[in-house]
Amino acid sequence: MQQIKHGGRRPRPSSAPTIIAAMLCVVALVAAGTAWWMLRPQQKDTLEHLAQPQSSSSTLNRDKAPTPKPQKSQEHQKAAGDSPAAKASRAIATMSLDERAGQLIMAPMFAGGNPADLSALISTRHVGSVVLIGNWNNGTAAAKTAADALQSYAPSGNQLIVSTDQEGGQVQHLKGSGFDTMPSAVAQGQMSADTLRSSAKTWGGQLKQAGINVDLAPVLGTVQVKRSSNAPIGALNRDFGLDSNGNAQHGIAFVEGMRDAGVGATVKHYPGLGAVTGNTDFTTEGILDTTTTLDDEEIGAFNTTIKQAKPAMVMMSLATYQRIDSSAPAAFSSKIIDGTLRGSVGYDGVVISDSLSAAAVSGIATKDLGVRLVDAGGDLACIGDTSYVTPILDGIIARAQSDPAFAKKVTASATRVMTLKYQMGLAK
Repeated sequence: MQQIKHGGRRPRPSSAPTIIAAMLCVVALVAAGTAWWMLRPQQKDTLEHLAQPQSSSSTLNRDKAPTPKPQKSQEHQKAAGDSPAAKASRAIATMSLDERAGQLIMAPMFAGGNPADLSALISTRHVGSVVLIGNWNNGTAAAKTAADALQSYAPSGNQLIVSTDQEGGQVQHLKGSGFDTMPSAVAQGQMSADTLRSSAKTWGGQLKQAGINVDLAPVLGTVQVKRSSNAPIGALNRDFGLDSNGNAQHGIAFVEGMRDAGVGATVKHYPGLGAVTGNTDFTTEGILDTTTTLDDEEIGAFNTTIKQAKPAMVMMSLATYQRIDSSAPAAFSSKIIDGTLRGSVGYDGVVISDSLSAAAVSGIATKDLGVRLVDAGGDLACIGDTSYVTPILDGIIARAQSDPAFAKKVTASATRVMTLKYQMGLAK
């Protein structure tokens, strides 16, 4: 240690312990300061750690790795990537506009016609769906032969939706050997729900054997006027003949029975034809519904069935609903399709039109019919006259080429159609 001098005098012996103690304090302070300086970054980190919210059971360990965020399992990610919707999105991404638009068309195949007449529409214009209409009286074998021929024109990895109107009673397009004679919907309404489901499974199995994968049934309208004056539904006994709740329960049974047989069902005609007098297929008169609202029993049977049974398709009415949207038929109403059916009800499946060659929409240019359906949120243009197919398809393509917003709607609609195809095993 250095000697410390004070004015040249030697310190008194009695002062030595005090000086030594002071020197020791100085040394201790210097050492402590050096230690603090060396440890300062670590202490700062610890203080910052302490400033973070901690659970009561946590311990302080700055070397411990942070807990990683939960990650979806590889199995879950793989399942999501393999879902029908994911597959549909990938398929649509590889399609041209013409191919996407073709998925939005359901062309007619008439009894007695030649399937080859539709070959160019399917193979060249990419039409993705067909409806068998007319009096097919030659049984399941003849229908299967026609359906197989139609499927041969489609790509092997993107087969056709082949549908028909097989409601029962006066509306049963496929008859003959292998097909039961179906009772009218009113008679079906007298069955218990369990019995109807079992019967629908049988009828669906017969359709499956004939190459049909979607039935354009059941009708869920709740008749609000005198039955004989309700031309499209009541006068033909096409409804279950019950109140809204009864119609819903039987609608659910029919949809589930068809699904049990591997056939998709289509509830129609949203939001209901039970309060009009005119048949939209044949007239422009008497097709304004002045009473139906969004919260009455007319639409209630549909909404209940859709939410509980999740049908393959929902068919839109061509009537106009004054108290919901007086500006357009339901099939062309974004308020009814996008706002109510997709929005409030939450249906994200395929929305199909009633026949766009019907009298109810004869005042609209043919090239605009498909455009108006898709623009409103619909997906599949059902057509009952072959001469309408090309103009409707061309109209959709032309509008999409000039309107990017509409082109996005075409993509969304085609994706929903392809999702259904993957769900049914028609696409690979």
